[in-house]
Amino acid sequence: MGDTACIITTLREEEEEENTSGETPMHITVALLCVALVAAPGCTGFPTKGDSISNTIYNIINIAKTTLVHIKKLRTRLLVAPQIEVTSPSIEGLTSITYELGRLDSELQSPFTELLSQIHADVSSLEGRVRSLAQTTRCPVSDRPAGETVRENLFPDSHLHLTLTKVQRYLEKMLLNKDKLKVC
Repeated sequence: MGDTACIITTLREEEEEENTSGETPMHITVALLCVALVAAPGCTGFPTKGDSISNTIYNIINIAKTTLVHIKKLRTRLLVAPQIEVTSPSIEGLTSITYELGRLDSELQSPFTELLSQIHADVSSLEGRVRSLAQTTRCPVSDRPAGETVRENLFPDSHLHLTLTKVQRYLEKMLLNKDKLKVC
């Protein structure tokens, strides 16, 4: 770095003697070039695998939060929801999260849940991100669960509320256990 300072000083002295026309002195240009060359290696690196995983986890959390907002908005448009109690499956890691999101995604494809198209899109996107993260971290993931067989539902409104509640409870539980997004 001492040689660079010496060269810049010499160029500055020569430029000051020659430059009287008001143009940008050459020493400023050389100094900017030196700064650019020194800073460039730190700015051009590709993200590491750890950075990529952290970004993916951040995106997963944001999609889950957005989906919960969509659920709350939808609940304001629906008739008064019955008090439905559901138990959410345990969250052990990426493998179980991928499976459960796939199951919920399949359930959201039911003809009785057409009002939930935005929620379905959110859960499908979320399942894809979690599946991708699991594969990146070499966690075992199974094929997506098969969809439920379409059966005549005598209570489509109850089915809609039940499905919405299942998704909401699972996402709330997942956000409380977001550290599980780092383990298989």
